[in-house]
Amino acid sequence: MYNLLVLLTAIVLEICGDASIRIALRSGRWWLFVFGAALVITYGTLVSFPRWTFSRTMGVYIAIFFLVSQTVAMVMLHEQIKLPAIVGGTLIVSGGLVILLWN
Repeated sequence: MYNLLVLLTAIVLEICGDASIRIALRSGRWWLFVFGAALVITYGTLVSFPRWTFSRTMGVYIAIFFLVSQTVAMVMLHEQIKLPAIVGGTLIVSGGLVILLWN
């Protein structure tokens, strides 16, 4: 559970940091760029904490990343998620579950 919480925290930091930088570049708000960069640096540190192998960590990370990024895209960036992303995302999340649960 510890590893999943650390990954989820890292994912939220990375996605919110990326979204903040994207918004800053479009709006010219430099402080939002700096804030986003700080979030991305923190993510880069946290993603190394899980005690799994690198390949397992990244497999699970990518699946959770997809779910959180789509949520942020809808909420922060007001994007509509299209069917190809839903179908592809289902495959990504299924793969993440196989990596997480298969011993």
